[in-house]
Amino acid sequence: MLSWTAAAVAPAVSQARPSIHTRVQATPPAQRPEQQKTGTLAAAAASAAAPSTRGSGARQQHWRCRNVVDGAASMTVTSSSDVDDGPALSTARAEAAAAGVQLQPTPELLDLLRHANAFTFDVDSTFCADESIDEIAAFLGVGEQVAALTAQAMGGSVLFQDALASRLGVMHPSRENLESFLAGHPPKISPGIPQLVAALRVAGKQVFLVSGGFRIVIHPIAESLGIPVENVFANNILFDHDGAYDGFDPAEFTSSSGGKREAVQHIKQAHGFSKVVMVGDGITDFEARAEGGADAFIGYGGVVYRENVAKLSDWYVFSIADITAALQQATTALSAR
Repeated sequence: MLSWTAAAVAPAVSQARPSIHTRVQATPPAQRPEQQKTGTLAAAAASAAAPSTRGSGARQQHWRCRNVVDGAASMTVTSSSDVDDGPALSTARAEAAAAGVQLQPTPELLDLLRHANAFTFDVDSTFCADESIDEIAAFLGVGEQVAALTAQAMGGSVLFQDALASRLGVMHPSRENLESFLAGHPPKISPGIPQLVAALRVAGKQVFLVSGGFRIVIHPIAESLGIPVENVFANNILFDHDGAYDGFDPAEFTSSSGGKREAVQHIKQAHGFSKVVMVGDGITDFEARAEGGADAFIGYGGVVYRENVAKLSDWYVFSIADITAALQQATTALSAR
């Protein structure tokens, strides 16, 4: 099933895909607080735990239709399998090819994958195959109201921090609410992610999660894949002594507009990284590809295909496994020299 929307375009960005080799390191904003190689890449990818999915079988397709507002033309293409294309994925691939999207890694990108110190991932609709704030809102019975506020935010009429406050104000989630949600809604890690994380670990590359979602949801996901919680940059919901909702922490990078860019700049500066790759599905993920931030942006359309994001990507994939394969190719080429 296809879900097309004529949605408001996110804040304007340059329509020209910047050169991979034109990064200049910059110092991140001072006011923000800081937050084993074994075997082969192929062995790591093969032995990684199978991803969690909602489908009942490995080949069963599960399509979700929802209102997508992060692009002028978007298609929901979620599947419980990252191997077999369903009709929506096939259509999205064809649309991307017709639009001139970069669907194969260039030699320059492979070289960057080879030398990258770290990969930073968006979480919702990238690292995981769902949108946590939408899922929580639906669980609390306010899904439609929150969706309307999300649409307003993506239309650019309000600042991200104001939209976040409005949505959380409608949801008003208590600690008990969120614990109940997490108990009954295990995360749907995107197919191929465990294998990619394992391959990155073998290659000596650090993994970071940078999300506008919530730490209470993301920390368990990170821990399940061996990612230190200090490598997570996300929003922190605050509760009072009775566990009632009491706002969110405005000091978190991703609590405000431009936060993902600032988070990646901070990661790069704090760790002394020379090369960082960002992977994500949305325009805010692409915006992390800035001076002192990500050196390349890999767009992901395995959950939602957004044409404007696809066109801006240094490389656009519909399968996480493609990134693992490219990493293996790049690393093998290096060892063969």
